[in-house]
Amino acid sequence: MGKIAAAIKEKLTIAFNPSQLEVRDESHKHAGHAGHAAHAAEHGSSGESHFHVIIRSEKFDGLSRLAKHRAVMEVLDEEMKLIHAFSLDADC
Repeated sequence: MGKIAAAIKEKLTIAFNPSQLEVRDESHKHAGHAGHAAHAAEHGSSGESHFHVIIRSEKFDGLSRLAKHRAVMEVLDEEMKLIHAFSLDADC
């Protein structure tokens, strides 16, 4: 697991105490795209640029889909500045 993926996992674990958490680095699927190389050059990253997260937490109970996404994005504010794409599957 790369540095950014590890940070995402740690922050979401602390913030939401999830019953399920998967942080998938899907950057390899985009390695041939022009934007991938430009993103890595701009951010000096190891190529971690695309993530898909599945998270289940009781803390999402009663929240709308938008509220769940906003809560996650707030926790990952710093990481979002370093990556190119992020998809989220959040539920309780």
